[in-house]
Amino acid sequence: GDGCQVGPHVILKGPTVIGKRNQIFQFATVGEDSPALAYAGEKTTLSMGDDNVIREGVTIHRGLVQGTGSTVIGNNNLFMAYAHIGHDCDVADHVIMANNASLAGHVLVGDYSNMGGYSGILQFRHVGAYSHISAFSFVLKDVPAYVTVAGNPALAVGMNMEGMRRRGLPKDVM
Repeated sequence: GDGCQVGPHVILKGPTVIGKRNQIFQFATVGEDSPALAYAGEKTTLSMGDDNVIREGVTIHRGLVQGTGSTVIGNNNLFMAYAHIGHDCDVADHVIMANNASLAGHVLVGDYSNMGGYSGILQFRHVGAYSHISAFSFVLKDVPAYVTVAGNPALAVGMNMEGMRRRGLPKDVM
């Protein structure tokens, strides 16, 4: 799309559609084939919205025909260095993935959620809107909206009060 900035040594593979004003830093791989054993070269897709920042070394894979066939990235997301988004993931808007955070295949991520560094989310999980996954956590179950989880395995440790405050949610909601 218009106004995108693509750094040196970036790999863009497809079919991939990239919206406007995205920044993709060096050594990122966007729209690569899935490494899943079920992938046999079928035509699958990746679509990305606008105003995303994809830092160095990030990997984002296309879907599988055995899944939705498409990986979808929303708008205004920040994927820090070496984050990974697996096949058939659906990442909403304003999501932050810190360094080395990883989504396995088929993960659904809600608006304004964030994942700390080195966190991992198991396949077929849902990460609710406004949730927070602490650094070094391993998520084996769905994460409800507005909840903070931590640990290995990740367990609920409270509400994501700081995230809700930063997003300007009214006090009666918190």
